[in-house]
Amino acid sequence: MSEIGIPGARLRSFIERIEHLDGELAELNEQKKEVFAEAKGEGFDVKILKEIIKLRKQDQDERDEHETLLDTYLRAIEAAESDQGSKVPERKAA
Repeated sequence: MSEIGIPGARLRSFIERIEHLDGELAELNEQKKEVFAEAKGEGFDVKILKEIIKLRKQDQDERDEHETLLDTYLRAIEAAESDQGSKVPERKAA
């Protein structure tokens, strides 16, 4: 292989490191799943927990933008459906 200029040992090292990290990620994801199952077993809504985690990853500006867009879209849908008698549930202020 050295005649084509690819350092095989170095390439193999990268591949093995990535494979090792993939294994660690799989283990961590399994542990995360177990924590969610434990929380669910104690009566917590996993969907809400995931939403809280998502929100905590965002900074305040991102959260504000998300809320503004969500409210704008809901109002637009509500206005479009008001003639049809359908109503989109109103969001409570945070």
